[in-house]
Amino acid sequence: MFTDERRGEILKVLEQDGRVLAKDLADQFNMSIDSIRRDLSIMEEQGLLKRTHGGAIPVASVRTKPRPPSERFGEGTEHQNAIAKMAAGYVKANQTVFIGGASIHYVLLKYLPKDIPFTVLTNSLEIAYALRGSANISTFLIGGNVKSSGNITDALANEFARQFTVDLCFATAGALSTKGLSTATPEVAIFYKTVYDNSKKLVAMFEHTKVGQEMFAGMYPVGKLDVVITDAETDKEKVDALKAAGVEVLMAGE
Repeated sequence: MFTDERRGEILKVLEQDGRVLAKDLADQFNMSIDSIRRDLSIMEEQGLLKRTHGGAIPVASVRTKPRPPSERFGEGTEHQNAIAKMAAGYVKANQTVFIGGASIHYVLLKYLPKDIPFTVLTNSLEIAYALRGSANISTFLIGGNVKSSGNITDALANEFARQFTVDLCFATAGALSTKGLSTATPEVAIFYKTVYDNSKKLVAMFEHTKVGQEMFAGMYPVGKLDVVITDAETDKEKVDALKAAGVEVLMAGE
């Protein structure tokens, strides 16, 4: 097992049990306790957990529990609305469109065209529920284990996603740098890589707070994105770095 895979498994145990013990992890991975302690120390430096005597516990920044629906599926910030409004302009008649379960995806819904027919593929119960009454939108929901957030990203969902090819994908993640998109959870990264690989056009939506950042699990190379839409507060040097990496960058709200 590779180091990143092992640390991903540690995060899964942490999310399921609420704590991990170095001794138990050493037995599970057939490693020395000192090696496990090094893993935990590095993961603590990355903000993924909090070291304790003999193991580790979750920290709030890891968001092992999703934000309340009132926050995650609200009206959105000024920046999210500007980005989502610009992104919605890419939807064309009769396209198949992937929309994930991030808060900015929920903001995107109010800007989707209402006068043309198109199909939405999603892995989010919240998104599917919100679109259920749309007369011009045909909605398909990817199946699998439903997380408390309403999102579905497990191995079954990954296999399900392989069956589809979409014309347009609205991509996002926890962070974006010249290395690409990244997130805190390897399972999520694997699922979205499958979706992005099966998309003909990738339009990425990122607020300025996420640009130039990196998280634990790499998700997708920046050079494979067709467009990145960010807001006017994104640092010019970070924008120039993305452009140098070969991606078109648009500034919403200027």
